[in-house]
Amino acid sequence: MLSVADALDFLLDAIRPIKDVETVSTLESNGRVLVAAQTSRLNVPPMDNTQMDGYAVRAADCTNGAAQLKVSQRIPAGYVPDALEPGTAARIFTGAMIPHGADAVVMQEMCEADGDSVTIRHVPQVGEWIRRTGEDIQTDSVILAAGTRLRAQELGLAASVGLAALPVVRRPRVAVFFTGDELAMPGEPLKPGAIYNSNRFLLRGLLENLGCVISDFGIVPDSLAATRDTLRRAAADNDLIITSGGVSVGEEDHIKPAVEAEGRLNMWQIAVKPGKPLAFGEINRSGGDGAAFFLGLPGNPVSSFVTFLLFVRPFILRLQGVNDVAPTAFAMRADFSWPKADRRNEFLRAKINADGGLDLFANQSSAVLTSTVWGDGLIDNPPGCTIVPGDMVRFVPFNQLLH
Repeated sequence: MLSVADALDFLLDAIRPIKDVETVSTLESNGRVLVAAQTSRLNVPPMDNTQMDGYAVRAADCTNGAAQLKVSQRIPAGYVPDALEPGTAARIFTGAMIPHGADAVVMQEMCEADGDSVTIRHVPQVGEWIRRTGEDIQTDSVILAAGTRLRAQELGLAASVGLAALPVVRRPRVAVFFTGDELAMPGEPLKPGAIYNSNRFLLRGLLENLGCVISDFGIVPDSLAATRDTLRRAAADNDLIITSGGVSVGEEDHIKPAVEAEGRLNMWQIAVKPGKPLAFGEINRSGGDGAAFFLGLPGNPVSSFVTFLLFVRPFILRLQGVNDVAPTAFAMRADFSWPKADRRNEFLRAKINADGGLDLFANQSSAVLTSTVWGDGLIDNPPGCTIVPGDMVRFVPFNQLLH
């Protein structure tokens, strides 16, 4: 069995990144991945402006803490002011342009207005409450690197320099299907021996979080012929095929022989708990037009969830050209015992408690989906390691893994 790190390296090394590029409105680019670095064509801010409502002054006119100055003009944001004459002040509002001649702003709480004059109850320093031209961004500087996955803050930054559209990678096209004659859909009567197909909802939600275009082939009967047929149809128009279930070695597990018949299987078992049976390969497209990647996940819901977060998520991000696909992990204190070491790399569902430590969900079975709702993240417990209260463990929050 491959280690988690070796398996992930194997997956990422095999990727052929999507080459198709789209130009998309910045307003519609949330979650997309930049193809090319973006530079600013202007300074931000484009002019000296005030951070506060108050009065623009010459600091040399306000040296005694009680300077009385004539108010010569009123400057709202978006207005081009006149030059400030010595011995005068300008009423100014947040974001407004600093007039030529002024070198400080005194906030209005430190001023007393009286008709067309104002008393400045403060000795300002040169530059006080002034945002300088280009203080945030300078003309021709790179603001966003190629391979950046765009969030709300990146969209705001792009808009701040006037970028109305952005070049992004086409959304990944991902096919999903689910094997098992025992599976039923919510809303249907549950026959004896049947279970509801929770993985369909789980995996679709995870793929939607990653911005994928999903082709859902539904539940596929437990037969080699049906599995092969679905693989062929899914490969035709998709970059990646993901299945759930059928990846073990029982008589009703048809994924392995189906993938080998329709393409090739490059990886089979990982030293991970939950989720040991994880299949990776490629499915040939008809007519010799390349191949679609294939990832077969275990059928147990927690195994499917954990293997998606560990392997599928970084695979899809790298497919789009994202370089940094590793989640941020934190060293945290364990407030529980885990006395039995496993030879596999374990990922334990845990919750941050009120004392800043980690509590463990009582039942770590791969079938207990409630643990993923209760928990705040996963403890990455290396092979052969036990845990006693007070040990520092590596904790990966779900908020690092679910987008």
